[in-house]
Amino acid sequence: MKNYKTEKSRRKREYAKISQKTQIQVIGKSKNQFAQAFKHPLTDLYHWLLVISWWNFLIAITLFYLITNILFAFAYLIAGDGIANAKPGSFSDAFFFSVQTMSTIGYGSMYPTTFYTQVLMTIEVLGGTLLVAILTGLIFARFSRPTARLIFSRVCVICPFNEVPTLMFRVANQRHNRILEAQIRVTLLRNEVSLEGHNLRRLYDLPLLRSETPSFHLSWSVMHPIDPRSPLYQATPNSLSKHDTQIIVTLTGLDETFSQTIHSRYSYTVSEILWNMRFVDIFSKRPNTKQYKVDYDRFHNVVPVGKIKRK
Repeated sequence: MKNYKTEKSRRKREYAKISQKTQIQVIGKSKNQFAQAFKHPLTDLYHWLLVISWWNFLIAITLFYLITNILFAFAYLIAGDGIANAKPGSFSDAFFFSVQTMSTIGYGSMYPTTFYTQVLMTIEVLGGTLLVAILTGLIFARFSRPTARLIFSRVCVICPFNEVPTLMFRVANQRHNRILEAQIRVTLLRNEVSLEGHNLRRLYDLPLLRSETPSFHLSWSVMHPIDPRSPLYQATPNSLSKHDTQIIVTLTGLDETFSQTIHSRYSYTVSEILWNMRFVDIFSKRPNTKQYKVDYDRFHNVVPVGKIKRK
């Protein structure tokens, strides 16, 4: 069986690792809007509220709610005796009156008695109505957003397949549904210097033996043959490390449950590319049955192979 909690925590670490791989340092005091967008969440608040964790989302909303009511409570205190049945100068009464007003509860025990508090109450009711509408939309967007739960092998290997050196890695669907019309794309990213001396970060698409499948349910072994047309042809661990090479993987498909497009990504550094290794088999047939078993406990396991024959 699949250990979902373990895989979930591991996937968080992997996404953090991917982010660390692609960090960009902005040097100088430029006020470029693109650079500024990464410095503060308010520059892209809606996106930030969608991508943060649920705990951070709830904490942010709770803090905003409390701070807003505290500010309105102080505004009510300025009016003096502007709230009926409230103790004069009582912050707690002003605060809970603000909570009742913002949520439009209106128990009737406290109500505004002056023009100032009437105007303040009108502004707060309008703001509370907008806040409820915005929060409802945000929570619905977070719940309804389809996400892929995929497991990528922790390493990729280079080993012979049909006597051709082949780059391989595995990916598995962690849910018990299917991803329809799944497509996977593998890209090589490395540093190069042009003939004119320009330093470039170049992308090369890696052709796969099978880049799509009509129904992705269990496991998928992704293979790129390293032939003379491959960017990896005659490459060595030292040459890949010299050019700071990365393997970037993106997978997209249609989730059969939500009927919406989902996607996932992963990347491998040079240290995660193992030479002369192969993945262990995870499929086996149950005795005296026509059923097959998938052992996900061995999903990341590799074993050595003989020397790779190069064409």
